[in-house]
Amino acid sequence: MGLVLLTGGARSGKSQLAVALATRQPAPVVVVATAEAGDDEMAARIHRHRQARPVSWTTVEEPLDLAGALDRVPAESFLLIDCLSLWVANLMGRELPDEQILQRARDVAALVAARPTGAVAVTNEVGSAIVPDNRVARRYRDVLGTVNADWAAASTRAALVVAGRLLPLSHPDDIWTEDPGWIPS
Repeated sequence: MGLVLLTGGARSGKSQLAVALATRQPAPVVVVATAEAGDDEMAARIHRHRQARPVSWTTVEEPLDLAGALDRVPAESFLLIDCLSLWVANLMGRELPDEQILQRARDVAALVAARPTGAVAVTNEVGSAIVPDNRVARRYRDVLGTVNADWAAASTRAALVVAGRLLPLSHPDDIWTEDPGWIPS
């Protein structure tokens, strides 16, 4: 199966579709959750996500060290990562430089893509609206956008989730081979 990347807006149904995909896999499922409950509202969100998953699944909570979390996931397990958006925010909150975040993301994407039993990763799509008016928001948009592109490049399949529906995202090589005539020269 390889790595499947699900990206989309907040509350678009990414996590629900990731759970549905993982449920269809014959392997045991391990969820790596990156959220931190910094306040009551976030704790409630985390609780809702836990409730939406089968109780037989194992959850590894790791807000920062995804590579280390993978060491705790048995090779025969299907992996669900939820989510890259919070992971990037957590790393930025710890003042990691952009290049360190991007290198960690590339390294972990390669590890996840190489898993023999497959994986699905969830992330938010950013940058489809106006340019943020502050440096921190612009930095987050730029870093997460690059992380998403790197994970999509490592993925076997990627999809945009809108209103709970999947829109498959073609690999660039597929576009070039299908009909190169539509590309302006």
